[in-house]
Amino acid sequence: MARSRSNDRSRRRSGPRRDERSDKRRLARKSSPEAAEPRGPRSDPAAVRRLLDGIGVPEPSPFAPDDFQVEALAAIETEDVLVTAPTGSGKTWIAREEIRRLLAAGKRAWYTTPLKALTNSKYLEFSDEFGAENVGILTGDRKENSGAPLIVGTTEIFRNQLFDALREGAEVRTDFVILDEAHYLSDEERGHVWEESIILTPPRIRMLLLSATVGRAEEFARWMAEVRGTRVRVINRAGTRPVELRAAYLSKYLELFPLFDAAGKYDSRLDQMAAKRSSGGGNYRRRRN
Repeated sequence: MARSRSNDRSRRRSGPRRDERSDKRRLARKSSPEAAEPRGPRSDPAAVRRLLDGIGVPEPSPFAPDDFQVEALAAIETEDVLVTAPTGSGKTWIAREEIRRLLAAGKRAWYTTPLKALTNSKYLEFSDEFGAENVGILTGDRKENSGAPLIVGTTEIFRNQLFDALREGAEVRTDFVILDEAHYLSDEERGHVWEESIILTPPRIRMLLLSATVGRAEEFARWMAEVRGTRVRVINRAGTRPVELRAAYLSKYLELFPLFDAAGKYDSRLDQMAAKRSSGGGNYRRRRN
């Protein structure tokens, strides 16, 4: 028995077991210079400065609405309106100003979006602008202040209210409805929701449709006028985006690579980096027996 205990103490003093030593060798190989992944090209600081130049909150300046915004706001008084304009050109301003007028007159409005995230964003934005007591939200996940004069919700919830009113012989409690992202009408899976919303909304409720990408706007407006029995004004703000889009690739080392150089030429190195990243990072591993 004494010899056995002595052997046990000897084994404990002999150091780590074989599997522990193997783990340490494997970690050492991973951190060794020969196993490290080559960094590849580095981003150009001057190009990154050009990419980020001007991004941020602009200096305050007096606001003057564009002609298309003024035209849309005037047309809403007596007609349904379809506004097609690039993202960032101020379509939501039209909706906000009409909502402001309606609330001041003691009337009600609905603002619909196709996405819960966008609905939540508009709910916070309108609560700040018009007062939390005047704004409610209705989605599949949230129901808050549903009796407010301004309701922000998903288009499906508005459509469901139209169906409920039709079954019950009741009136939908709104005087005005905004369908944001109206091009969802062409979506294969969800487009019927926008179609049903337009068809079932009573003509007494004026409609404002907003979209940056709706196609064949005049044809869309003719169909809408036919199914609703109303006049529909198309206001097309043609031209480029007022807010410039800039594209870049973010490497695994958190470096920005603009997609296009100062001459507008595509940086082909990005294809190689993206392929390497998607294939597992290109780690060099050596198997040892």
